[in-house]
Amino acid sequence: MRKAEPADLPAVLAFWQGAAENGNRPVDTAEAVEALLARDPEALILAIGDGAVVGTIIAGWDGWRCHLYRLAVDPDRRRAGIGGRLIAAAEERFRALGGTRADAMVLDANERAHGIWTAHGYRPQPEWSRWVKPLG
Repeated sequence: MRKAEPADLPAVLAFWQGAAENGNRPVDTAEAVEALLARDPEALILAIGDGAVVGTIIAGWDGWRCHLYRLAVDPDRRRAGIGGRLIAAAEERFRALGGTRADAMVLDANERAHGIWTAHGYRPQPEWSRWVKPLG
């Protein structure tokens, strides 16, 4: 596990195309991930195996809340504990920053992902809905 560096961005973007849930969302761009790293250089955590990206999580901290995005694991390496170690690394980061509660962005239809979040103590919060507006 390590934080992403700007040189990792092409590999991360390629990794997300094959390993992440990409439905119903704009395509990630190098500019967007560069802006993330400029704002919060430790937010993007990578799992590296055999010299390649095998997992990612974005552990976003805005100074008040802890937000988790883009948990993705190489399909050939799932169920090997990588996702759990990424979640643990993100939570450790949040605790060190003074965070007290984390939320995870998980698509309702991505039932494959529900198990890992449940196994790590996360639950859907039915009284909240996410409202979005594209700013393009």
